[in-house]
Amino acid sequence: MGLKTSFLFMAVLSLFMASCGGEPTSVPQDQPTPEPADTRAIVLGDISDDPAEVIEGAQPLADYLAGQLGEFGITEGRVRVVASTEEMAQLLANGEVDLYFDSTYPATLISDQTGAKIILRRWRFGVEEYQSVIFASVASGITSIDQLPGHMIAMDAPYSTSGFLLPSVLLLENGFTLSGKQRYDEPVAPGEIGFAFSYDDENTLQWVLNGFTAAGVTDDFQFDVAFPADAKSQLVELARTESTPRQVAVIRSGLDEELVQAILRVLTTMHETEAGAAALEPFQTSRFDEFPEGIESATARMREMMEIVKEIRLP
Repeated sequence: MGLKTSFLFMAVLSLFMASCGGEPTSVPQDQPTPEPADTRAIVLGDISDDPAEVIEGAQPLADYLAGQLGEFGITEGRVRVVASTEEMAQLLANGEVDLYFDSTYPATLISDQTGAKIILRRWRFGVEEYQSVIFASVASGITSIDQLPGHMIAMDAPYSTSGFLLPSVLLLENGFTLSGKQRYDEPVAPGEIGFAFSYDDENTLQWVLNGFTAAGVTDDFQFDVAFPADAKSQLVELARTESTPRQVAVIRSGLDEELVQAILRVLTTMHETEAGAAALEPFQTSRFDEFPEGIESATARMREMMEIVKEIRLP
């Protein structure tokens, strides 16, 4: 074999070996290997059985917060929705949710369980406080809470501030005995007020109007504004409870204090800017602010009420 032929043979052999698993060829300069994305998110949490609706409303707020917190390495905002307080407590404890918004009763329960802190009031639907209304149908003939013993009352849910905690405290502090029932048609002893959970304000309204329960409870916005006029004309107001913050913001433990202070600044000033107000609108919120009387004072009464309702026999 001549020298030239030998050279050509070795060249062909080298190409063949490369095609059969030899050393890989280098990536061309015009096709760089992509770098892994380095993202850090601010995560907002909520409890709902309609995740799509909640995410649609909260995502603009999450995006706005992320846009204001870039100096802390935050590049995006996310929303996590779960179905129960237990799940939300787990996410906060694990650091999978940074901010959570709810009414004061479940928020305080979750705060106590996880070490998360209640930091601000949320003006949901444009109001900073709300209260519960106990009502009956005109047809029932009941005009006072003194007539409720021996009857059933429709409440919302076990962890509802306006649909359970506030009305229960009012009734207990007025000397009544409450007894939870699985169904609204269960018997009630003469000396007690029975209650069953409807899990929806519309259900509560219909239970009362149809005579399934003698009375019901809801928040003042539902009773004063949301209930249809024709239904409202068939109702009689029995009592209103004390007021409590409409909702609160809760921040998980373990976040850097500078980041916490930055989040506080962003939330309490965003209503002052056009972009911030636009992000708040789909979140059904007009603003966030600090508690006028201080956080400890604001939550002290809530913890008193939580102790009061512990004596209730739930269904």
